[in-house]
Amino acid sequence: MEQMKHDIENRIALYGLISRLMLIEVNDAFLDTIESDEAMLALFPHYQGWSKHKELSRKELIDQYYNVDFTNLFLMHLVPYESFYTREDQMIESGGDNPVIELYNELDFRVELDRARVVSADHIGVELEFMYMLCTAQKKALDAGDKEGICELFQVQRAFLKEHLLEWAPMFLINAKRESRTPLYHDGAELTLEFLLSDFEYITQMLSDYCGKEMENA
Repeated sequence: MEQMKHDIENRIALYGLISRLMLIEVNDAFLDTIESDEAMLALFPHYQGWSKHKELSRKELIDQYYNVDFTNLFLMHLVPYESFYTREDQMIESGGDNPVIELYNELDFRVELDRARVVSADHIGVELEFMYMLCTAQKKALDAGDKEGICELFQVQRAFLKEHLLEWAPMFLINAKRESRTPLYHDGAELTLEFLLSDFEYITQMLSDYCGKEMENA
């Protein structure tokens, strides 16, 4: 159980990190989170050695590089919405017909579109935040010794990754990595893609080993 607790805490931290990175522009507090934690910093290898860190102040980096890169990737040149990738007409579905909204409502996950500055609930940052919420709920179930709750949440997480995030996010993240102009977003896109794939494998394994559920068409 201690190992599972450690795994869940790591998953919470990573989903929290990558959802924040992709929802809104970075600030001092977010960069401090990365730079003050050696394990976290190790996930951004190109960011660590970027020469601009020695040449410019933190404010200059944010204003002249990070915010510009964020705008380029998430607001202007790429489309970070599931419906764009999954609908034949490539329209962003911002209304109630969006399938993720029904799922969010079932699990009482509320999306504040204005706060997040997104136009639809199927934004990659929101979907990652949903996974963060599911992992947080799972930690509460673990703390309460609720095996049934833990396993139900593993099933919800696996289904959401398989039917939503992994259906489209890899395409977006590969494009974001290629189009990025700073090591922060280059490394962030690569980290997110690798983590989503490995987390899907982890959840599938836990459903088999801990929950005793063999997943068909894994």
